[in-house]
Amino acid sequence: MTAPASDSRVPTAASDTTRPRLLLIDGHSVAYRAFFALPVENFSTSTGQPTNAVYGFTSMLINVLRDEQPTHLAVAFDVSRRSFRTERYAEYKAGRSETPTDFHGQVSLIGEVLQALRVVQVTKEDYEADDVIATLARGAAAAGFEVLICTGDRDAFQLVDEHVTVLYPKKGVSELARMTPAAIEDKYGVPPERYRDLAALVGESSDNLPGVPGVGPKTAAKWIGQYASIEGIVASVDAIKGKAGESLRAHLADVLRNHELNRLVDDLPLPVEPDDLAWHGWDREQVAQVFDTLQFRVLRERLYDYLAAPEPEAEEGFDLTGSVLGAGEVAGWLSAHATPGTPVGVAVSGAFGRGTGTLAALSLAVDEGSAACHIDPTTLDESDDAALAAFLADEDRPKVLHDAKPVLLALSAHGWQLAGLATDTALAAYLVRPDQRSYDLADLSVRYLHRELRAEEPDNGQLTLDGLGDALGDRAAEQQLMLRARATLDLAEALRTELAAQAGDDGVSRGLELLTDMEQPLSRVLAAMERTGIAADTDYLSELEAHFAGEVKASAQAAYDVVGREFNLGSPKQRQQLLFEELGLPKSKRTKTGYTTDADALQTLYLTTQHPVLPHLLRYADVSKLRSMVEGLLKSVSDDGRIHTTFKQTVAATGRLSSTDPNLQNIPIRSEEGRRLRRAFVVGSGFDELLTADYSQIEMRIMAHLSGDEALIEAFNTGADFHAATAARVFSVPAAEVTPDQRSKIKAMNYGLAYGLSAYGLSGQLGITADEARGLMDEYFERFGGVRDYLRGVVDQARRDGYTQTMLGRRRYLPDLTSDNRQRREMAERMALNAPIQGSAADIIKIAMLRVDRRIREAGLTSRMLLQVHDELVFDVAPGERAELEALVRAEMGEAQALSVPLSVSVGSGSDWATAGH
Repeated sequence: MTAPASDSRVPTAASDTTRPRLLLIDGHSVAYRAFFALPVENFSTSTGQPTNAVYGFTSMLINVLRDEQPTHLAVAFDVSRRSFRTERYAEYKAGRSETPTDFHGQVSLIGEVLQALRVVQVTKEDYEADDVIATLARGAAAAGFEVLICTGDRDAFQLVDEHVTVLYPKKGVSELARMTPAAIEDKYGVPPERYRDLAALVGESSDNLPGVPGVGPKTAAKWIGQYASIEGIVASVDAIKGKAGESLRAHLADVLRNHELNRLVDDLPLPVEPDDLAWHGWDREQVAQVFDTLQFRVLRERLYDYLAAPEPEAEEGFDLTGSVLGAGEVAGWLSAHATPGTPVGVAVSGAFGRGTGTLAALSLAVDEGSAACHIDPTTLDESDDAALAAFLADEDRPKVLHDAKPVLLALSAHGWQLAGLATDTALAAYLVRPDQRSYDLADLSVRYLHRELRAEEPDNGQLTLDGLGDALGDRAAEQQLMLRARATLDLAEALRTELAAQAGDDGVSRGLELLTDMEQPLSRVLAAMERTGIAADTDYLSELEAHFAGEVKASAQAAYDVVGREFNLGSPKQRQQLLFEELGLPKSKRTKTGYTTDADALQTLYLTTQHPVLPHLLRYADVSKLRSMVEGLLKSVSDDGRIHTTFKQTVAATGRLSSTDPNLQNIPIRSEEGRRLRRAFVVGSGFDELLTADYSQIEMRIMAHLSGDEALIEAFNTGADFHAATAARVFSVPAAEVTPDQRSKIKAMNYGLAYGLSAYGLSGQLGITADEARGLMDEYFERFGGVRDYLRGVVDQARRDGYTQTMLGRRRYLPDLTSDNRQRREMAERMALNAPIQGSAADIIKIAMLRVDRRIREAGLTSRMLLQVHDELVFDVAPGERAELEALVRAEMGEAQALSVPLSVSVGSGSDWATAGH
């Protein structure tokens, strides 16, 4: 038995519930399933050690820890194939094949993983893992625990009750079915306490326990229902008629033997009790060592990713010598501590949003002497203000911040400018792991520094603020802000080390380059765009809101007229009841809340049934969404008559920017009604018009460049209609003879391939059969073999590396590429196809924004960049600057990245966003 340590992380659920949760895992059962679920040829170390069973087991364990968040945890193993059962019946499990050669040694490696994860391992001589689990489960249930058993052995079903659930692998080890009392009775027709009886009658081939010939689960369940138990069946065996009864009487001895052997022993003397199994998390150093030996880099990252957010208190805080500076003290502190070349951690508190911010306080921290200070801007005298302004604006005095963009806005609103940004730790953490859901400083501090955002107290328990003599605990806000400044400073070094470790074969860290040359400079550009905002026509928005409100009512009334009664069209539950119960339409995909009635499901239903209520439901959904958008836009208009969205750099794993409060990235463009929303965005006062510029077919151009397909490159370089040109090659006709239908099919293909489009998906888009779609894809790849080879190669490379990367080296980690869950693996494969292309497009538009911004400033133009929406930029054009602005925008966007095909830039202008389209 291996006991747990008490010095690592634990899941959040442990502190959120008063009822302990024990997870028990059948080690050999899960390991064997993992071995056969993952192809051994794809999983081995550089030394040749197979690791597919270890990988699958560890992957399953990480997922279950994430999903179930147990407070207590143990893995039980068989000691050998011999047990008290083999002594009573020598043929027990005798039919099992020899252990596969490649499986040898992997159980001991699983043991090493469990030791690193500080998971208790329990065995019992002469007994099986099932018996160990049964004993622990019964003891835990009696002590008030909730118990989860993860096993592929159905004998464990006899343990299930209101306190015990079996997590039974349905496929491989990644899909687990929750076998509750209801689930077992539904599947087998008997309650859990009678499953042992059913198994005795039917037999278990894996244990070499033959059942009654001709008797299956249904017959066995019927007998149990009629006679209550095995004992009842034995007592009435002569009354059971037919061939099945004869067979039962002939094999009754086998049934009684099976019944004796499949009983799980639940009263073993064990070296641990359930309370001894509390899981306190893993050992960081040991995890690093074991996972590195097994070359499980991707799994290690997944372990940290999935279980990093619920951090326990770290053992250490931060050493801090803090000072709250009074009037006249700022210049002296800066002179003593913030000298040129010395990195300074900066933390700011205040209110942020809508393109501005209010500065409440500011803290600085340096490494030397762990010095930190807290500054209240309202207490500064003239000399303080001048000294602090000079420090902030000095390029030679490096600053480290966490999420610098809102700080830039707040400082600007206060009249200060920030220069010399050395590291933005939020952006750095995003580049290290772009799939994180959040980049909270406290979480990152524990993850990378193993420190909490708290001060280390001296032995006397009183850490004081220099110069004031007040206990630091009495000034919690000042303390916390200084701690954030200090943590940011230390975190910057740790994250830069992580990015440096991602260097390629040339020794260059593209992550560091992206941080320094792209993301951090871009945050300044985005801050200026947020501060400027875009003008909105509120009168027009109000008219539009009234229009869509009327359309919502009209579509609802039309639906009422069809079905003859009123109902809530916005309620999924009422839509389900109407469509699938009252109208009896074919049921859609099942979800946790019933059958889905989303727009895709309604559209499919309409295509298959043509029921007259469905167009009105679809119309209601469309106009309700548009009305909601307009309402949100109206609420977002600031006092200056402009909408100030907030751009997010750390949301999309591919590198794309996102927009929030309001989200201007999702303003519709494909429908005429959707485009009406764009008319609400207008040229600002004092400017002549809006100018829009976007890349034409940028993702397909990147595909051509990355694949190197000569035919695709030629199709772009001819300057002709790209989709017609590619269609001409696929259908072997002159470009002038390509029909609209042929062009439409190849256009869907061109765009879909970059997103992992399948034959099934293409058939759905084009309304053709899957066989026709497959044939079309075959013809396409026959003409564009370079594209086919690239798409295959990029997934294979990502599976080997564990990540994809863009042309500029932006990485995205995809651990599910090796999942034995087909759906998750295929999703990861689609991401692997798309991430390099969409991510490269995101990188290119960011480069273009930086270049355009720089040229506008160098040229002294008054025109300004307002929005970025995917591949499109929107500008306010100052009087007399139209020609010069268009020329520099075309040039800088067109030359943002060298490709083997030209970057085509389309430009339009007008008084509003809609008319400026092109």
